[in-house]
Formats: sequence, structure tokens, C-alpha cells
Amino acid sequence: MVSTSEMADALQAARLIGIDWGSTGLRIFLIGTDGTLLATRAAAQGASVLKGAEAYATALNTLAGDWLAYRGPANRALPIIACGMVGSAHGWQEVPYVNCPASTNELAANLHTVDGGQLCIIPGLICTPVDIPPDLIRGEETQIVGALHLHPELASESCIVMPGTHSKWAQIKQGQVLGFATHMTGELFAVLRAHSVLGRLIPEASGEQDLPTFLAGIDAARNDGHLGLSHQLFAVRSLGLTKKIPGSGLADYLSGLLIGHELRAGLGWRDMAALAAAPLVLIGEPALCQRYAQALKRFNQHVHIVLPNTAPAGLWHLALTAGLVPQTSFIAEPQL
Repeated sequence: MVSTSEMADALQAARLIGIDWGSTGLRIFLIGTDGTLLATRAAAQGASVLKGAEAYATALNTLAGDWLAYRGPANRALPIIACGMVGSAHGWQEVPYVNCPASTNELAANLHTVDGGQLCIIPGLICTPVDIPPDLIRGEETQIVGALHLHPELASESCIVMPGTHSKWAQIKQGQVLGFATHMTGELFAVLRAHSVLGRLIPEASGEQDLPTFLAGIDAARNDGHLGLSHQLFAVRSLGLTKKIPGSGLADYLSGLLIGHELRAGLGWRDMAALAAAPLVLIGEPALCQRYAQALKRFNQHVHIVLPNTAPAGLWHLALTAGLVPQTSFIAEPQL
């Protein structure tokens, strides 16, 4: 719990309010000079439960009204920059996507100011490959910016994987996002567990991972994925009914199958982009990234680096590039 005096000190040191507004949650960051993270707040007020600009404004004010009301030197409010579903068709205000290939400069040049106020929304990215459907990102582009800001050696060439409800695989070359691919792995797991015949045999989560059974699911996808995901999924039921896998392990086997099929496709996609020798990076919640790292080992793949949420760094760097905050100690680095 942050004391009143500590919060007062943090506000005095603050230069920016950053927001990561997803479908299921709202996270807000108080950011100081050079991107120092001073304070964080969160609420279960994601875009999926909000409707209309007034609801967004209320949710933000409820969570951080004191930050919004703060006035620094020359009686100026802190600038605010936001990424994620806040800029979607169902967000606070819709912001057009930027086409790939895209860099930090292009994202910063296309910020959208809400109602002429202090809030700027970062556009998402759209990828439109030839002969296949388009793909979309809102929020992850800011995490990519943050990762390359923190680790500029990744800007020349890398493959960045962001596990989650909708996992994202991004191709990075010469400081640009060339393309990306979305896998609905997390959402499929949740839907199948809660709303399918498979879930009837799966008990409530215990919180402990059955690693051998998870890896068995990975291996099944790696070795026999040609049989098809829809066929292999039924094995969650058949293995449970025949007691070859105990009920306590079925969720991990299901997770392994889904993640294994994602890796099978994602690594092939990476190879087609000639990035097989480039650093492979994981960004996201530590436990989930650990699960992906374990799975990647089964595919004989080395993870170059695992990073926690890099959105605060990305929000700062985009605000800096857009001129929302002064470039006091800014050192030029490779662009996204």
C-alpha cells in the first residue's frame, strides 16, 4: 500500500500517465523521467464491460482521479497515452490501424487525441498479406516498442512471441514490424474447458502444473499434429475416460495440445520469414512464458530472452517520439 506522502513524491517525479486498456482489464502506470515506473494501478474494467465514452471516462477517473487532477510545473496536467482496446471499434474512440511494415515513428505520427484533451490513443497495426485474411493487433504493438527500446539489439532482426488469450507472433527486421500472426490459443483453452464435452472430465484448477502431462500434449502436437487439432482434441476425453490420464492432468494435456499446435504453426511461419536464426523472444506473464519456454524446448528451440510486461516502456518511448514529453535524457536508439 502506497502512503499519501509516497504518492505525493511519485506525482512530483511523474512526467506521463500510461494506460494499457485491454478487453478484460485496465492497467495504468505513473511514469517518470527516462521511463521510470513510479506506480501502477489496475482494475477489472476492460473494454468488454464498458460501453460508450462516458463509461471509459468514469472508469479511468475512478481508478486514477488523483493522477488526472494533479498539476505540475506551470499548472500543467500530466500527458496521458493509452494503448489497447481503448482504441477499438468498441473502445473510447476508434483509432485507425497503421499498415505493416510499421515503425515507432509511424505509430507515434498516428496518435489520436480524444476530444481535444490530454489523452492520446496509440493506433493498432494491421497486416494484410497476399491471399490470406488480414491480421490485427491492438496493444501488443506497444509491448514490441517497449521490448526494442529496452533491448535495441533485437531491432535488426528477431521473432517476438506474446502468449495470452490471443497469442501474437511478430516478425521484426530493420526496426520494423514486417508482419504478425494471431493464435487464439488462450481463448480456445477457456472455451473448451468451460463449454465443451472435454470440460466435463476436467476438475477445478488446482494451481499446480502437471508438467509431464503438459509435455505429453506438446509432444502429441509436435509428432502427430498432421492428424489435425480437432481429432487430437478428442483424446482429452478418450484418455480421461480410459483413465490413461487422471482427471487432474487433463487441463495440462489440453493446454499442451493447443500450445503445441501454435508452436508447430508459428515456428514454420517464422522459418518462412527467414528468421530461424534470429533471437526468439517471449513477452508476457511470467508463468505463461515459462510454459511456452518449456514447450519450445520440446521443439529444440532456445528462447533468447523472456521479458515481463513491456507496455510501460513502450508507452514512454512512443510518448517521447511523439513529443508528448520532453527529450531531456533521450539517447537515440534503433527504431521499431
